[in-house]
Amino acid sequence: MEDLSKPPIKEQLKNFVPSFDLEKITEFCKTKLTAATAETIAWIGLILIHAATIPTMIAVMSGLTEKMPSVDLVLFIWAGLSLFFVRAAILKDMLMVVTIGFGFVIHTVLMALVLFK
Repeated sequence: MEDLSKPPIKEQLKNFVPSFDLEKITEFCKTKLTAATAETIAWIGLILIHAATIPTMIAVMSGLTEKMPSVDLVLFIWAGLSLFFVRAAILKDMLMVVTIGFGFVIHTVLMALVLFK
């Protein structure tokens, strides 16, 4: 005789197979994942802008060369930092404002070294 207290095999398998709600996945990608990806790209861009003149500065400080980076490179870095600064100010992101402010100070000193050498 068949045991009627147990659900059929099909019903039992539903408990083991994960169900995916495509609408929830799409919503997650549109809201959370997009914002996290945009922030990650912004931080990587900011770090790359800050690091653009590090190899030259290390070479100058260690005495390997006396050639400073060109003025146009420093000006482009300043322009990029300015745009990131405006973005951070609009979004009221204080950590980015402080980080970019630090970059302004470093690159201002570098520009002064280039221009007044």
